[in-house]
Amino acid sequence: MKKILWALVAVVLIVVVIVISQPLFSKNDMQEYVQDLNYTESLDYVSNPDQGFYRTSYVSFTPDGASKALSYMENVNLYHLRMDISEFSGVVNGEGDKLLTEPALTELKSVLEYYKQREKSVIVRFSYDKNFNGNSNFEPETSIILEHVEQICSVLDEYEITITAIEAGMVGPWGEMHTSTSANSQVISAIIDKFLTNTTNIPILVRTPKMIYDYLGITIEDLDDYVIDKTSNAYRLGIFNDGYLGSSTDLGTYSDRELETTWLSNQTGHLPFGGEVTSPTSTLHDIDNCTEEMRKLNLSYLNYEWNYNIVQNKWQNTFYSETSGDEENYYGQTAYTYIQNRLGYRLVLRNSVFYYNDDFKQINIKLTLENVGFGNFNRTKTMKIIFISETGDVSKFKVGEFSGQESIEINLPFSLSEQNYDVYIMFSTEENGEDIYSVALANSEIYNDEIKANYIGKIVTQ
Repeated sequence: MKKILWALVAVVLIVVVIVISQPLFSKNDMQEYVQDLNYTESLDYVSNPDQGFYRTSYVSFTPDGASKALSYMENVNLYHLRMDISEFSGVVNGEGDKLLTEPALTELKSVLEYYKQREKSVIVRFSYDKNFNGNSNFEPETSIILEHVEQICSVLDEYEITITAIEAGMVGPWGEMHTSTSANSQVISAIIDKFLTNTTNIPILVRTPKMIYDYLGITIEDLDDYVIDKTSNAYRLGIFNDGYLGSSTDLGTYSDRELETTWLSNQTGHLPFGGEVTSPTSTLHDIDNCTEEMRKLNLSYLNYEWNYNIVQNKWQNTFYSETSGDEENYYGQTAYTYIQNRLGYRLVLRNSVFYYNDDFKQINIKLTLENVGFGNFNRTKTMKIIFISETGDVSKFKVGEFSGQESIEINLPFSLSEQNYDVYIMFSTEENGEDIYSVALANSEIYNDEIKANYIGKIVTQ
């Protein structure tokens, strides 16, 4: 019964109405043209910003700069940047704690610029664990950690369109915020506060819900009626779960799984949530068991490389079926295909209708979209309509902002010459006159990679 309820919750219909002209007019005055398109969800992977199975990149910063091995794959849009700043801790360098140098900060900027230029999204995490080998107690004094966070944020905040989330890290093996003398509530709350107050819009993720409660000054007993206000910096505070589905507590992530995941769903409804699947012998990540909570927590990303025995073995050799859920189009598909296609948002065009008269001086376009993903559309994008004539002339109109709202009505006059037009919709980030980080719809033969927009129909004037 719970699976059915969550499936119903998940079917969020997003109706986008785009009216081109001012003032508003009635569609009753126009002829209706339902566009002949494929409105079913493609089973193909769609690579969109801020979501999916990520790949890892390691960067080791030194006072003179950085050594880096940056991953890049054309069809992978999300990377986990593991930033080793251990050389600035006296425990590691043997000379004393140091502030980050200008060459190191310049190299940090160059790493982020590398991914931005390729329109890839990144999750970032900093650690004093040299080479990310699982070392404990390599941190500098707390005051230096906090100064490092301020220095880091001065660069990170310039790249908010590239950064999906900051996993706060900083302390403990792998920067996972445990197993260290610095991994206590006082230090972690101070780190959280530094990240939140020195960034503007970037989500900040910590390792456990308790770290959020400690920062807020509440306990688990307060959760039933505690909601973080949208105006609070803490509205940007979520978790990353590197013990995901590994045990009943996710290896110590939760004290009360049902209570905490229910509370966290308020945050993950507008923030990224993800991590690493662990413990190959666990049955929690069986395809028949895991999807309900994945949807509840709006799962948006996972590590492709960890745990190999689960992601690349178990999930690629088990199958979605009637016992997994009621999405019949995925019956017989691998668990990997289903989960990959559900990580984050996944928008499917369900209907496209144009309204216009024979004088072609006013166009109304009504689109129906459905988000079939686990996650939500957590960024606002610029929405544009593009007309391409038979002779190749391109007319592009900004028609508003899109952030997953159910309906939009925008008016703009547009007269068409006596040609036929292909019509596209673009959801992108506009920066310095350029459209980047565009979003593709999950329909076959809809997305045009060359113009970074989705085909939604044709206007016939002849």
